[in-house]
Amino acid sequence: MKRRDFIAAGATALAAPWAGAAPPASELPKGPVKILVGWAPGGGTDVFARIVGQKLSEIWGRPVIVENKPGATGSLAAEYFAKTRFTEGINLLMAHVNTHAISPQIFKSITYDPLKDYAPIALIGATPHILVTSSRNGHAAVQEVVELCRKSPGKVSFGSSGTGSVQHLAAEMFNMAAGVKSIHVPYKGSGPMQTDLIGGQIDFSFDTMTAATAQVRAGKMLGIAQTRVNRAKGFPAMPTMDEQGFKGFDASSWYGVVGPRDMSRELAQRINADINRVLAMPDVVSRFDGYGVEDGGGSVDKFAAFMAAEYKKWGDVVRAAKVTEES
Repeated sequence: MKRRDFIAAGATALAAPWAGAAPPASELPKGPVKILVGWAPGGGTDVFARIVGQKLSEIWGRPVIVENKPGATGSLAAEYFAKTRFTEGINLLMAHVNTHAISPQIFKSITYDPLKDYAPIALIGATPHILVTSSRNGHAAVQEVVELCRKSPGKVSFGSSGTGSVQHLAAEMFNMAAGVKSIHVPYKGSGPMQTDLIGGQIDFSFDTMTAATAQVRAGKMLGIAQTRVNRAKGFPAMPTMDEQGFKGFDASSWYGVVGPRDMSRELAQRINADINRVLAMPDVVSRFDGYGVEDGGGSVDKFAAFMAAEYKKWGDVVRAAKVTEES
């Protein structure tokens, strides 16, 4: 497979069964408003859900409850949400690149369809990853990493927060694009992975910008390149993989809001409009910039197209790199 084929997103949106006209200015459904998060409190997905939820509660004049159901890298909550038929209130799920683009294509235990079992509502934003190493290593350019891998094939290690994570698949994208082999070392989260990276037990990682920022700014880890095509506002001086010769290299962790698959088009558009209001608030923009979260907002259809493109892109990587549950 050619590099441009598996790196490019290049997918069109699937036709949504609930497509229709613009929403009327109607009241929201009665009952509780809940946002389900598939990770424990305090993580990036949880933080972003609470920021958006608090602002929606102010707009709607009613509480927005964030519920955490951690497990299986978010897939436990996604599976529960897809199989549950909600009878009251407004029920939302924080979708993530792992739950809606990667994990369903790797793990046999996942039975939900990320493109059919949910109603897309709005993209909250995407965060780049950073190719990092211990500050003691001193590798300042991607080409230096490539040369190191070529000199020691199959010996240079890349840590990740787990099999099938963006960190894992970004390393596989790098291997294929550079024509090198490396060792994947999975961890149970970025925290323990960073400890070993700083200590020199592993060599590199495509860690999330959210998790890596503090260590890079503290000088414990060296940031070599960021993984979206355009530079993030939080790291304007750090070049992208694209700028360092890996054209089209685009790997990000993204977050979005989806509803049950039977949610009406009108309700999805109403919530979408209010989320867009939230994402434009100066204090929200400032907080999200601090986490490297960018490019959120847009229409329901734009988010549907984005999810379909991401599902195709990461599926191509999974198949080309032969990633399995045991990888």
